Amino acid sequence: MAGVPAGSNTFFRLGPAAQCFAVRRGDATERLDAWYNHPRYTLLNERLDQAPVATALLHELLQSIAGGATPKRNDASLYADSGVKFLRILNIDDGEILDRDLKYITGEVHQKDLSRSQLAAGDVLMTITGRVGSAAVVAGEHLPANINQHIARLRINPAQCRPQFLSEWLNCPAGQELSNRYVSGGTRAALDYGAIRNLRIPLPPVDIQGDLVAAMDAARAERNAMLAEADGLLAGIDGFVLEALGINLNPAQRNTFAVRIARAGNFRVDPDFHSLKFRTIRGEIENGRYPATRIDGICDLITTGFAAGRQDQAFDYESGVPHIRPLNFDTYGQLSLANTKFVPRESVSAANWLVGGEVLFNNTNSTDQVGKSAVFDFGQPCACSNHVTRMRPLPGNHPEYIASVLNALRRLGYLGLLSTNFNNQAGINTATLRQLRIPQPPKEIQQTIAAEIARRRQEARRLRTAAEACWQAAKRQFEDSVLL
Repeated sequence: MAGVPAGSNTFFRLGPAAQCFAVRRGDATERLDAWYNHPRYTLLNERLDQAPVATALLHELLQSIAGGATPKRNDASLYADSGVKFLRILNIDDGEILDRDLKYITGEVHQKDLSRSQLAAGDVLMTITGRVGSAAVVAGEHLPANINQHIARLRINPAQCRPQFLSEWLNCPAGQELSNRYVSGGTRAALDYGAIRNLRIPLPPVDIQGDLVAAMDAARAERNAMLAEADGLLAGIDGFVLEALGINLNPAQRNTFAVRIARAGNFRVDPDFHSLKFRTIRGEIENGRYPATRIDGICDLITTGFAAGRQDQAFDYESGVPHIRPLNFDTYGQLSLANTKFVPRESVSAANWLVGGEVLFNNTNSTDQVGKSAVFDFGQPCACSNHVTRMRPLPGNHPEYIASVLNALRRLGYLGLLSTNFNNQAGINTATLRQLRIPQPPKEIQQTIAAEIARRRQEARRLRTAAEACWQAAKRQFEDSVLL
């Protein structure tokens, strides 16, 4: 719809609304754009007017508001490996502060350059660019900490409003609607401090706020438990596969070793390839429960994918042929076309179309990413980049089994040790991959392993769907408890 800001994550909970509407000139007193004056916001404000509790503007609750900054000088001395947490948008997610890809700054930057945005327990953090309106509350366990310029720190009067209640309101559908009404920006949604100060907040009595927060905490714990169970099912796939094959999960490791030159031969002389860990895992594969076979004895086609050409030209399309890259591999051996890139259909020859049942192998990237594998099972034409190797299993070999073994060996670190580095990028070329040996159990055993993997994935999907349904129901209940 015209006027919708880029990156908006608004919830559309107000029911059907006209895509074409008119606004009286006198009613458009603040902004003239269609998004701000959409009837959905009139309906929402009417709900707030009719709510059984009083409402306040956020500035009436604020003791202070501040934003952070990112140290501008590209100087490693400004950052640290631990100590003062430096929170970014990806660390603030729907009522929780997460440690994913956490960065740190030095104490000097925290005390001097970013002294204004130092955090304290009870501060409410709100994302104000890109993913606008996500909020979470700072706890003692998060400190010491600071924020970058894409987050606002809201310090409120707890006698009027519990910080946790404000966070839950900002994250609920109605709260998200209000935040997103005020966003601006052509390519990146942003919310300024003036708009934040004027957000409407419903204010039940503080004890009722506490009850509502407790209900949300219980729902969040239930959701997180289901998500953790789903993650556990998927994370356990590697261990299940290795155990089924009789491969030791904890290979011996020693950082110092010696290899005779004659033993090293002419193939590889780098330490990773000759390390005790690599040799131990290789020995487990060779002496395991089932005979080891080279990949080129299990798969017919082994070739790299389609080189699209110059990236700035080849990927300048909104549609075409999905071009699978290393970013399309998830941690647990599945492909996703989310945020995919495209190549023009006419540039992809028939030989480069992926075939259902092919095993795709991430042949380059960082050492810990090399070897991610998945089975291509999309019912649409796709090609893969030359950072991905295609393997077509021969009859009697299950593609899901092959992908699962490769993923398990990657998790053990075996494929990282096998890879070489060129221009600071790890990789395994097709010549090396062809010689890789993996266990080859009978077809029935491969099918049993593949069936168990499918069962775990299906159950994980069920748990994630149930967790999301539970969480959205809790949000609706929270909102209705305030507004109805």
